[in-house]
Amino acid sequence: MSKTISPAMTGYAEAGVNREAGDALVDRIKLLTRGKHSKKVKTAVGGYAALYEFGKREYLAATTDGVGTKLKLAFSLGEHTTIGQDLVAMSVNDLICVGAEPMFFLDYFATGKLDVAQAEKVLQGIVAACDEASCALVGGETAEMPGFYQDGEYDLAGFAVGRVAISDVLPRKDIKPGDVVLGLGSSGFHSNGYSILRKWIERDANPVARARELLTPTRLYVSSVVPVLKKGWIKGLAHITGSSMLNIPRISDKVGYRIQLPKDSEIPPCFAWARKQGMAFEEMVQTLNMGIGMVVVCAAQKSAPLIRHFKKHKIPVWEIGEVVKGKGEVEVADEWGFSARIR
Repeated sequence: MSKTISPAMTGYAEAGVNREAGDALVDRIKLLTRGKHSKKVKTAVGGYAALYEFGKREYLAATTDGVGTKLKLAFSLGEHTTIGQDLVAMSVNDLICVGAEPMFFLDYFATGKLDVAQAEKVLQGIVAACDEASCALVGGETAEMPGFYQDGEYDLAGFAVGRVAISDVLPRKDIKPGDVVLGLGSSGFHSNGYSILRKWIERDANPVARARELLTPTRLYVSSVVPVLKKGWIKGLAHITGSSMLNIPRISDKVGYRIQLPKDSEIPPCFAWARKQGMAFEEMVQTLNMGIGMVVVCAAQKSAPLIRHFKKHKIPVWEIGEVVKGKGEVEVADEWGFSARIR
């Protein structure tokens, strides 16, 4: 890995990612699909998962995602056993945000020339993650497309389906000021922000070791969250992926949120490393998950039992804030006195 990057490259846009273009495309998809759905479609484009009426008492929930440029680290290191967990986690973690319990998963593996041993390692990670999430791997597609990919490279996409009782769909409508916001710890950067992270790795003193650290797979939250979903303790969930803290208003944009991030000493050390790269705090909290992989909104009296539950499941958890009056604004602060108001 060559050190060709300028230290001035600290913004996500400078790494080639255009958030505004992505948001504009979603808006256009919504326009294109308006009026095209059957009456059984209850939630479609823009949410964590689409909901489709399945009988009179429940919905099917469906979602899809990929791994992004984190794949480049797997290619450079020749390590392919963990990237499958990233693929599964990005979809099943979204399903639980609508209250759904994952049922089954399908994968798409595309490459220029199929390397069976390499593909098997990827699949092993997918199978292990599906098993941890109690989600059956029911099929997929392997596409071999000569000349389309660089030698040794591939792309991945995943598709997950779950089910949720109509009465249990999240977010709930009773979210209000005074509710508590919990943060569930991430294992690292998960699968977002890697277009800028890979640039920072290039100027690191030990880029190979740093790349290996950043290949840590996305944490799966299904087995720890589903039991408390069934108890009705949770009002809303936000999977903190692309756009980071801007995901929180996806729980409800009829209120605001005041967030105090965990201390650097309590989260993976890669975040302290990221802080040293010069990215503005406001940009950082809209790009990296800051050690929080999932946000939970609950009534104040459920905070303590939820914290005990997640600690029992070995998930780092903090009470990181509260719901306040507002219209989708998120106030984020850290231990160093940095703060940002984003929307």
